[in-house]
Amino acid sequence: MTDRQKDLSIVAIIALYNGAKFIEESVRSVLAQTLKPTEFIVVDDGSTDDGPAIVERLAKEHPVTLLRKPNGGQSSARNFGVTHSKSRLIALLDQDDAWYPHHLEKLVEPFKMDRGIPLGWVYSNLDEIDEGGGMVTKRFIDTLPGRHPKQTLTECIGQDMYILPSASLIAREAFEAAGGFDERLSGYEDDDLFLRLFRAGYDHTYIDEPLSKWRIYPGSTSYSPRMARSRMIYAKKLFEWFPDNPKQDRYYARDLIAPRFLANLLGECLKAMWNEDHTALPRILDDMQLVLRHLPKRKHRLLRLATSVLKIPGAARAVTRAKPILRPVVARLL
Repeated sequence: MTDRQKDLSIVAIIALYNGAKFIEESVRSVLAQTLKPTEFIVVDDGSTDDGPAIVERLAKEHPVTLLRKPNGGQSSARNFGVTHSKSRLIALLDQDDAWYPHHLEKLVEPFKMDRGIPLGWVYSNLDEIDEGGGMVTKRFIDTLPGRHPKQTLTECIGQDMYILPSASLIAREAFEAAGGFDERLSGYEDDDLFLRLFRAGYDHTYIDEPLSKWRIYPGSTSYSPRMARSRMIYAKKLFEWFPDNPKQDRYYARDLIAPRFLANLLGECLKAMWNEDHTALPRILDDMQLVLRHLPKRKHRLLRLATSVLKIPGAARAVTRAKPILRPVVARLL
């Protein structure tokens, strides 16, 4: 066993922002690990609630370090925690998620093995829970399309990767080589990071066993306007990185990236019309125009015309009333 394989030091990092409701459960799930982390850091990202006070109380009796910084978003807080740690392996936990007791013990195992290609990260299946902690979906990854671990670029950019930070253990070497999280992103920052790790050639391993609990609910960041903005920043990055290449018959933008993000935007558009959200609708329609330019001309022209019509006063309300009729039409366009 090499010196690197012997070094299995782990830092557990939680980015905290107004997470008083769930932070104690998250912290205690780290403290309950059968394999204790070498370092345990909670980064308060400018909270205005009682979350930091809860962590301070727990830190009086347990080995928890609370760091504070001005609000800069989850990616910024995670990077800050990594910078202020030394351990070889990085274990991230969202403030509203929780680990099963054997989470770290299982994820660290592949890092003990001999391998020719450096291991960048290990991740696992997970269970989905609701706001109250009730079970929603066992083995959530099994319910999604796509295989794990990801083996091709197509698999990484054609749909959401569902490699969750809370379900992962990342090598510091790989994290730093990739440049850490893009601090502009508060949503899709996980896909962005793991795509860059994949592109850098690091190996990765998937453990097909739920080792963490992922809490998804209406108040979570998955449904926030910040998530919508991050999605478009990430989409622009993908269009820039992977333009269509007719010479090699590779149409990443046309066949993978544009349909992926257009599906999200159409869903948002229908929701905004249904709720008569006239603030969100113009932003969504502008985002759709950016995506549409990468589609084949026939689809591009038709959908571009549709988005132009929706900007006419009263048109969105009329379309909303026709929502049941439009669903199959939209499905055929994608």
